[in-house]
Amino acid sequence: MAAGNDQKTRRDTRHGVLHRVRVWRDRIRARRTGRMTLRIAIGLLGGIMVIGGLIMVPFPGPGWLVVFAGLAVLATEFAWASRLLAFAKARVMAATDWLQRQNWFVRIVASLLTLACAGAIVWAAVKLTTGIDLVEAALTLFAYLPWAQR
Repeated sequence: MAAGNDQKTRRDTRHGVLHRVRVWRDRIRARRTGRMTLRIAIGLLGGIMVIGGLIMVPFPGPGWLVVFAGLAVLATEFAWASRLLAFAKARVMAATDWLQRQNWFVRIVASLLTLACAGAIVWAAVKLTTGIDLVEAALTLFAYLPWAQR
């Protein structure tokens, strides 16, 4: 019984917080300057998130997640962002569904290609920013391993 009450309390709290945010947002939107200020603030925040996510896309990590989160923020105020988010979700779901229908060989090849692309991007980023060639460093390290010497 206590677990059910805890879940109900969490749900009520979550809905209470969302309700307070909506009331706060509606109060800001009630005035013309507030509405414009809110649109500008959300536009800046969402734009920064999208641009930051796009910069992160080539690197391993949450690049696309940040792009979609930025679009979701923008979609709260802009209809074009809502349409773009729906389009992107549909394309991602279609690609995911297609990959799930493929046999294990295609999945492994797709995974290896993705891993190779991510590795090449990391190698290029490290090489261009620090001048360190990771492949050369790995081969040098490999030469010093006892089992690799002849």
